[in-house]
Amino acid sequence: MNHTTTINLDALQVDQARQLMNEFVAARRKELTTEHVSLQQALGRILAKDLISPIDVPAADNSAMDGYAFNSASLLTPTAQENISLHQVGIALAGQPFVGNVAIGSCVRIMTGATMPPGCDTAIAQELVQIDRDVIRFPSNAVKAGDNRRLKGEDLSAGKSAILAGKTIRPADLGLIASLGIAQVEVNKKLRVGFFSTGTELRSLGEPLDPGCIYDSNRYTIFGMLSRLDFELIDFGVVTDQPEALRTILHKAANECDAIITSGGVSVGEADHTKQVMQEMGHIGFWKLAIRPGRPMAFGSISSTNDQAILFGLPGNPVATMVTFYQLVRPTLLMMTGATHTATPTTKARTTQAIRKLPGRTEFQRGTLSITSDGMSTVTPLPSQGSGVLSSMSQADCFIVLRHEQASVEAGELVDVLVLEGLI
Repeated sequence: MNHTTTINLDALQVDQARQLMNEFVAARRKELTTEHVSLQQALGRILAKDLISPIDVPAADNSAMDGYAFNSASLLTPTAQENISLHQVGIALAGQPFVGNVAIGSCVRIMTGATMPPGCDTAIAQELVQIDRDVIRFPSNAVKAGDNRRLKGEDLSAGKSAILAGKTIRPADLGLIASLGIAQVEVNKKLRVGFFSTGTELRSLGEPLDPGCIYDSNRYTIFGMLSRLDFELIDFGVVTDQPEALRTILHKAANECDAIITSGGVSVGEADHTKQVMQEMGHIGFWKLAIRPGRPMAFGSISSTNDQAILFGLPGNPVATMVTFYQLVRPTLLMMTGATHTATPTTKARTTQAIRKLPGRTEFQRGTLSITSDGMSTVTPLPSQGSGVLSSMSQADCFIVLRHEQASVEAGELVDVLVLEGLI
């Protein structure tokens, strides 16, 4: 997106907003710097380069279960009709392979993960055999050639990509990397994100609550949402509704941060100055959305001494702050880190109640999920849906997502649901 792009700022749909934000960020994307971190420090970080496996995993053919390994040709001997008899010649343990070749008609006791002995290509589970001293017997149809054998390189092959760049490293990835013998990984450096609340009426925790004033809650909510992501966070506190105060803090934040998140000051009131200051100090991409709650949201950039910081001006209403963060801010921040997967997926559930809605905006209602006795997912809207009712967000475990073109839905209809577990 450039400065000449024309958009309908009064009715920007959520999908349009996401596209414009992606274009805006892509046009201003800086080359990401990287660093090497230990495996124990890598959780939640973004992998900077494809991770190439230095070894085959598994390193050799091995058994998928506890049992007996043998050559499948034993299944084809003239005596192999209804029952197979094999003579046990040894044992193979994980880390202690059997040495020597296993002839047709013989077998080796083998444990899960142990290397398949030379001459063996099949294993049978121990519970399927009868044991008579050093002879095992089992029905000829109990196993087929190649059963229960994990092949060398079946999981990963040496020289091939084990994990692609842009992946957010999860617990399973830590285990995978460790299985390759790799102690350090190259990751993108953490995004620096600053945040503050605006409002002359706001008081910090511990301050006396003057008449007409409220405690600042949004800054703590934003801190909590950001803390779920692996960023460097800078808390700039509470800023009064004064243009000069906003200019000062935005200039400081733009010099220190890659992205800035504000709360409040983006509506049309006389004391809402964020939009005005953004126009003076940077560029506005949009400032209104066809969304409920969350219509007054500003997005753009603030110029710093040497660069630009992306700015997200979130609404002051607490629920609207959370809706716009999860729908628009979070995916954009992840994109800025170099992550390849940024979207939060939705699922389907049947609403237990009718929900009134007019087409022409995307709505996010707070709800609670349940599972019926027959395994069906259902969702129940919470009774309080006002954008200032923060207690409803504390009670909710999901958003019911009603799309832009969607009208009212009846009880029992399928609706889209965004599960908040792991986000909130």
